Amino acid sequence: MKVAIIMGSTSDMPVMQDAIDILRGFDIEIEVDIVSAHRTPEKLFDFSKNAHNRDIKVIIAGAGGAAHLPGMVASLSPLPVIGVPVKSSNSIDGWDSVLSILQMPGGVPVATVALNGAKNAGILAAQIISTADKCVLDKVIAYKEGLKIKVEEGAKAVKQ
Repeated sequence: MKVAIIMGSTSDMPVMQDAIDILRGFDIEIEVDIVSAHRTPEKLFDFSKNAHNRDIKVIIAGAGGAAHLPGMVASLSPLPVIGVPVKSSNSIDGWDSVLSILQMPGGVPVATVALNGAKNAGILAAQIISTADKCVLDKVIAYKEGLKIKVEEGAKAVKQ
């Protein structure tokens, strides 16, 4: 089972790297590509309509500015899509990207994470994969336990 991580341009890569890193940490196979909704629409259509035929189970799509990529992918693919709004150089403090991804019409859902929240997109994708893969489920459980331990250690340090 694979997770596809796509983005509108190479400038999104520093943000999307967090999703790549977290999924590699869960030993989930990934496919990474640049798919621009506006500059490569034919590639977007081909990718979206055929991703499920390549053992991809979840698509993470990051985009800035008008941020049409996640919604367009969701309109064409039967797979769950997680949108990552990216604060780009032409962005209005990232709000344009957040709202473009968040405000999808009924029938075309996109799970949306926080601005530049690719790490959470990776975790959510792993959780989706874990519903059908016990090995990934065990890794997600261990990851969450690690978060708990880190907070408990921080609380002890504060009290000293």
